[in-house]
Amino acid sequence: MSHMQEDPTVFLNDYRPYPFALDRVRLSFTLAPRGTVVRSDLSFTPREQGADLALDGGEGLRLKRLAIDGREIATGDYTREGEALVIAGAALPDGAFTLSAEVEIDPADNTAFEGLYLSGGIFCTQCEAQGFRHITFYPDRPDVMSVFEVEILSDKPVLLSNGNPAETVAGRAVWSDPWPKPAYLFALVAGDLRAVSGTFTTMSGRAVDLNVWVRPGDEDRAGFALTSLVKSMEWDERVYGREYDLDVFNIVAVDDFNMGAMENKGLNIFNSKLVLASPETATDADYERIEGVIAHEYFHNWTGNRITCRDWFQLCLKEGLTVFRDQQFTSDLRSAPVKRIEDVQALRTRQFREDAGPLAHPPRPDRYQEINNFYTATVYEKGAEVIGMLKRLVGDDGYRDALDLYFDRHDGDAATIEDWLKVFEDATGRDLSQFSRWYTDAGTPQVTMTETWTDGALTLSFTQKTDPTPGQLVKPPRVIPIAVGLIGPNGDEVRPTEVLEMTEAEQSFTFDGLGARPVVSALRGFSAPIILERDLDTETRAFLLAHDTDPFARWEAGRGLALRALSAAAMGEEDENADAFIDAIGRLIAEDDTDAAFRALCLRLPGEEEIATRLAAAGQIPDPDAIHAARERLSLRLAVTHEALLAGIFDAMETPGDYSPDADGAGRRSLRLAALGLLTRVDGGLRAQALEREAGNMTERMGALAVLVSLGQADEALARLRADFGDNRLVMDKWFTVQPMAAPPADAVRIARTLSEDAAFDWTNPNRFRALIGGLSANHAGFHAADGSGYDFVADWLIRMDGKNPQIAARMSTAFETWNRYDADRQQKARAALEQIAAVTGLSRNMAEMVGRMLSVAN
Repeated sequence: MSHMQEDPTVFLNDYRPYPFALDRVRLSFTLAPRGTVVRSDLSFTPREQGADLALDGGEGLRLKRLAIDGREIATGDYTREGEALVIAGAALPDGAFTLSAEVEIDPADNTAFEGLYLSGGIFCTQCEAQGFRHITFYPDRPDVMSVFEVEILSDKPVLLSNGNPAETVAGRAVWSDPWPKPAYLFALVAGDLRAVSGTFTTMSGRAVDLNVWVRPGDEDRAGFALTSLVKSMEWDERVYGREYDLDVFNIVAVDDFNMGAMENKGLNIFNSKLVLASPETATDADYERIEGVIAHEYFHNWTGNRITCRDWFQLCLKEGLTVFRDQQFTSDLRSAPVKRIEDVQALRTRQFREDAGPLAHPPRPDRYQEINNFYTATVYEKGAEVIGMLKRLVGDDGYRDALDLYFDRHDGDAATIEDWLKVFEDATGRDLSQFSRWYTDAGTPQVTMTETWTDGALTLSFTQKTDPTPGQLVKPPRVIPIAVGLIGPNGDEVRPTEVLEMTEAEQSFTFDGLGARPVVSALRGFSAPIILERDLDTETRAFLLAHDTDPFARWEAGRGLALRALSAAAMGEEDENADAFIDAIGRLIAEDDTDAAFRALCLRLPGEEEIATRLAAAGQIPDPDAIHAARERLSLRLAVTHEALLAGIFDAMETPGDYSPDADGAGRRSLRLAALGLLTRVDGGLRAQALEREAGNMTERMGALAVLVSLGQADEALARLRADFGDNRLVMDKWFTVQPMAAPPADAVRIARTLSEDAAFDWTNPNRFRALIGGLSANHAGFHAADGSGYDFVADWLIRMDGKNPQIAARMSTAFETWNRYDADRQQKARAALEQIAAVTGLSRNMAEMVGRMLSVAN
């Protein structure tokens, strides 16, 4: 029987405040792999006389003692069922009291990596969202906040927890956190670790000790993470006025981690892939990701920790805002236009797909069965887009005033989306009741734009609609900021960017006093997360690609040409957009004064998943094999037409000298590899073979390797990489990913199956499992193989992983979320694979919810 039948749905409207204040928490850990003893003293004050005291506690807790004010609680005064322990109100004192408990847990057997577990001999924790209940009995909800004192007893040399160190002697450490926090922000680490250290002086003159803790031997790959932390602290002070509030900030890198990283107060625990980097082992993308995630988790100190969320329905309150802040940070440090385009690409690839399928939900859902299933692109990335729209609507000054008020008003609170919007209303005087639909309504609005030109006046008319999503059939109009600019026939901008505020289902805006009909540059900067439909001919798109002053709109024009050409080709049709795209892209990439990273983005064709999404949105049935073939044909035409230009770029973008992960060097390598991917079509892989052997950095080595895998020429290169880095877990993750992801679709499942039998495939490690299963899932035509082998392979592994780590299995199951948009044969095979998962006895609640939602859609 699945947990989906056993566990009731949790509803937002059922929220009730906790009937007790938790004034202080004292914890003591005696660490042992198979029998860690946790002693807790929780100081409560009743808010409601006579209320029962409900605590959360996983079934793995072995209760050894339970007492109130030192007196054992009689067995008949409490009940325990599943993850709940309830002490009858009649057994509680009328006033303040201390509940003491002693439990024993088994970290070595914790393969789900929730609560306290072991990672390669290191004790560590992951408590978001509901992991603390696997450590001890506790009101494990984000609105219960308290100050913590933690004692750790262990023979491990390094003993860490939240807050400031209060006492440290051999075998014992005491940590005190003066800032009230919910249990999901608790952290503990104990192990043989080495610190790469530094200091930071805050804007008020306080010295803060900084440490990045890694395994022995990894110290030489932790320096970039420390530098990124200092940059984050400086930026948050300068841009948001937020100062760090403890004496020490610790980051710990561990190998087994379900997420990317965790913002525990003062003790951030990171997946090692987001800490460790050197030119020989990490790519440019790794460096940028490390920099961004270090910033993200640090920024949570205020937007997530000092102000947390009242309940898990408000998850996007902390995550959407903090993603927006880390996007701003990366934009400031690197190329803002490139960062914006990359964020939009990710949104369209992941979140638009989510919005269009059975897993659609609003940024703030109103119900869930398993909260871990809602750590999604909608909560994070779309949540960030909603913040960006707010900022556009109120302006930079209004945004800063609202954020200052938010920090002043809600410091120490567990807040809600209503609290957040009220701050903006009070700071700016705006009514945001209609805007709030962005938080409560699922789906991506589709906006159609038409133009009318009359006697020097241009009228833009818009209509908006949002398709029904599961549980939400009616979608009222939303507030949609549409940034537009006008470009004259000669290519000069005649009207700078103006934000049109759409609030109705149909609405028009007129620009008067124009000497000639301009070309409209619409949705500049991707000013709203919408699908904008407009009837643009090929000539106009090419004009915008050549002349638009907004980088996003310029890139979008080229993207539109490519998507139209590829979509038509995938349906067996010819389209004039292909010739126009090839010609226009040639002119753009020849612009030596244009940012190399931007040229690389424009040169890369839309991915196969994006093409399938476009076809499905147009009512077509995508054929993964036809899409792959169409993309290959256009790539070949690009390469043949611009061979000399691409060869010149490949040579000119070489980065001699020492490697640097800065934006300039990364941009040059990005353009060089984009050129290489096309040149391979005409040189048979000669350049890729040479680059793979000669590359002085992992970025170019992996780029060349991916090309060779796609050609079926990678055996020697793969053997060399394994020989060089077989003992480096992060490089080997890349080795496992690139083979099924870059393989010809016909070979992808066979390669993945072979790799799954490799001795190095430690599938219980989340990174290694994601590397292989995610690599195959990213090969669109390979995963969607017509014989269903991709579906069967992934389903078998999801079932296996679900028994060990339900979070990872459920998150990887999203490979199936678009199964119902393909042809009848593929649908039948995908449905059979999903039904096979659903039929498993003892399926986790995580997986049961995901599969149930995906199977709920009609063929």
